[in-house]
Amino acid sequence: MSEGISTKPYLVRAIYEWCADSGFTPYLAVAVDQRARVPMEFVKDGEIVLNISAGATRNLQMGNDMIEFSARFSGTPRQIQVPLANVIGIYASENGQGLAFAKEVLPDVGDDTSEPGDEPSPPRGKPQLEVVK
Repeated sequence: MSEGISTKPYLVRAIYEWCADSGFTPYLAVAVDQRARVPMEFVKDGEIVLNISAGATRNLQMGNDMIEFSARFSGTPRQIQVPLANVIGIYASENGQGLAFAKEVLPDVGDDTSEPGDEPSPPRGKPQLEVVK
């Protein structure tokens, strides 16, 4: 039996909708590698946390393989592209509730120094997240 379609994009969209419906600000935690198009000057320890609320983004598209939108960083417009494989969490900034995802092993990552069996690192801050594998 095949694994089928990943639940990850559906869970990310569900938490995003829950945040929007609840009046919360959805934050997306991303493990950054060469596939992620994000402003590198804001990346810390190989990760970035992005505000993906309707007020902070334009043309947000949350597909099954990629999250894309445009946003301003320090007043400069940027086009952001985040592969779903790079998403390590989504949560409400106001209360930290959301989901964390195990880091996926990606081929051709280049400078990835993680070892097999390393625990996934949750997003920085105070989020109260449940790890989904």
